[in-house]
Amino acid sequence: GVSMCWALWLFCSKLPWQPTKTENPCCFFFFWFWHISIIFQIFLISSFIVIPGEHLRICPQEYTCCTSEMEDKLSQQSKLEFENLVEETSHFVRTTFVSRHKKFDEFFRELLENAERSLNDMFVRTYGMLYMQNSEVFQDLFAELKRYYTGGNVNLEEMLNDFWARLLERMFQLINPQYHFSEDYLECVSKYTDQLKPFGDVPRKLKVQVTRAFIAARTFVQGLTVGREVANRVSKVSPTPGCIRALMKMLYCPYCRGLPTVKPCNNYCLNVMKGCLANQADLDTEWNLFIDAMLLVAERLEGPFNIESVMDPIDVKISEAIMNMQENSMQVSGDQGSLTLMADSSVTDIKEKLKLSKKFWSTLPYTICKDERVTAGPSVEEDCWNGHTKARYLPEIMNDGLTNQINNPEVDVDITRPDTFIRQQIMALRVMTNKLKNAYNGNDVNFQDTSDESSGSGSGSGCTDDICPTEFDFVTTEAPPVDSDRREVEASATQPGCSLQTLLLIFLSLLLQRQWR
Repeated sequence: GVSMCWALWLFCSKLPWQPTKTENPCCFFFFWFWHISIIFQIFLISSFIVIPGEHLRICPQEYTCCTSEMEDKLSQQSKLEFENLVEETSHFVRTTFVSRHKKFDEFFRELLENAERSLNDMFVRTYGMLYMQNSEVFQDLFAELKRYYTGGNVNLEEMLNDFWARLLERMFQLINPQYHFSEDYLECVSKYTDQLKPFGDVPRKLKVQVTRAFIAARTFVQGLTVGREVANRVSKVSPTPGCIRALMKMLYCPYCRGLPTVKPCNNYCLNVMKGCLANQADLDTEWNLFIDAMLLVAERLEGPFNIESVMDPIDVKISEAIMNMQENSMQVSGDQGSLTLMADSSVTDIKEKLKLSKKFWSTLPYTICKDERVTAGPSVEEDCWNGHTKARYLPEIMNDGLTNQINNPEVDVDITRPDTFIRQQIMALRVMTNKLKNAYNGNDVNFQDTSDESSGSGSGSGCTDDICPTEFDFVTTEAPPVDSDRREVEASATQPGCSLQTLLLIFLSLLLQRQWR
């Protein structure tokens, strides 16, 4: 008996969780103070005799090396080890979301910066001072795109409409520098941008591409954030008193019984872990739906709305629109630029990691119990600790989830009281999954939730090829001349009822004047 208790003394000198001074000095000294006190108690008992176990509340009440106080302290050690095991086992899924969020975010921000830099360089070469004097129009475009990506309340379709309207006003003045237009006239011109189509079909196509790509990208990175937060929160477990008792019985009662080399049976460990992690297992269904939705949006990012294929040539696309406005009078040359980062490879890498995290919470007990530090392993069925002695573990393995633990032989689980904190994480996943599904279909749920006023069916470029107005040619013309003292030409916008018909008449008269000359 004494030799068995000395084995317990040797065990306590090698407890698995040993903080260092660099991690936390207070924790370090507290731990070793507690550690030495346990060793001292074991030394006193082992110096005399093995004692009867009637005083034990968790371990079998047979001859033992442990006092009641030691049993209590080893129960707390069991709790610490369990918390560390869960955190260590969930390290992969947590770092997956942390590292992939960082990688995708860096890729996307660099993509935007490169697109803006490429546009600026190309337009400075091509348009020179005319661009530099009006560069704030393009700077504002990229600023709003960045603000949207970072969670700002931006309606992409309205923002892009405003960009083309502002650009039309500036271009109209630049093409006709000898005239001065009133604000009302320019506002009237920009009001009918969609109908007049001065930039050809570029704005409509670019609007569809940018809107869908940015909705997918922003929702995807939000999904990575939610996955990271849920994984971090759920991995910090708070075991119940019933769970702590079961953990103590499984991990340390063999030592108190003088069986320090006998590890718990694998099936015994599974029932303990399924009872302790019952609420976490209930997260699995919503977690899997969330991962599936993330993979769907990832497909969007790899498909025709690949954010790289949209943003990389945006300078050429806008320049093409400007050339349409100028009746192709200016030839623009320039490359589309190239990024060292590849969207497809980045997203593919994230997809592979996400797939590996499916069913993580329901398989967590199995992952912990196959750890050779914890159990004897699935192949050892006889020479293992079954909670009472060294023998085969006979009870059946429980199914996953809270309600299936009603007859768990190892852990007292109240199936009528689901963990409120876990339920909150389930709801967070459910909300994010809904956003992801909407993003896959091109709907910006975040914006619709925050602004009912501008999220109606008539906003932005909701038209499709079969219902959009038929395109007609817009001919750049000169505005009516001003007299020698440069009096302002008052267009129809200054008169009651600015209309498309009025504008067309004005543009027609300007065209006839140009042709007459």
